[in-house]
Amino acid sequence: MAAVHLLTQPRTSPVVLFEIVPLSPETYRQQTRRSTLIVAATFAALAMGLATLAVALFGEPGGDNLRLNIIGVVAGLALTIGIVRWLYWRQPWMAAAVYGWQLKRSLMRVTNMMHQVKAGVSADDPDAMKLLRFYHMGLTQMHRLDGNSHGLSESVAEIDRHRETMEALHMDIDQPRLESAWLERVGQIQAKR
Repeated sequence: MAAVHLLTQPRTSPVVLFEIVPLSPETYRQQTRRSTLIVAATFAALAMGLATLAVALFGEPGGDNLRLNIIGVVAGLALTIGIVRWLYWRQPWMAAAVYGWQLKRSLMRVTNMMHQVKAGVSADDPDAMKLLRFYHMGLTQMHRLDGNSHGLSESVAEIDRHRETMEALHMDIDQPRLESAWLERVGQIQAKR
């Protein structure tokens, strides 16, 4: 008798694109103010320094050096963007700002396919349900971190209804992670319809 070999797919852990972590809104705002001031000071120093340097090297004494000033400011902006992305981004004092940017980017990914997510939720698709729950949790945190209680109050009824629906379906309502598989499957399911 020949042995039957079952081919199984190796189980891979889900690719987590983002994870919501608890943060104090006061600490978040304090840290983002600090990082914003550092980035603004960097830009101001670079823009003014490069504009002055451009005029000193290529300008005409008493002439119209507006173009050179603009070139210096644009170069300062480009250099500031590079410094933020390649140097500041990894610094501990930028962690809150980076987290906020990643949270908003993750919410935008879901927002961009919200019509598909809501159609999946209407069909009781588990991935769509989890994706919407993550979105609601992230949106709640974003509004709290930004101190926007008015924006949050407009969404509370929808958030509560969705949470109650998940509870009625015995689904886990704690969905702090955005998984790439959810986005892919919700997009694929809706594309087939």
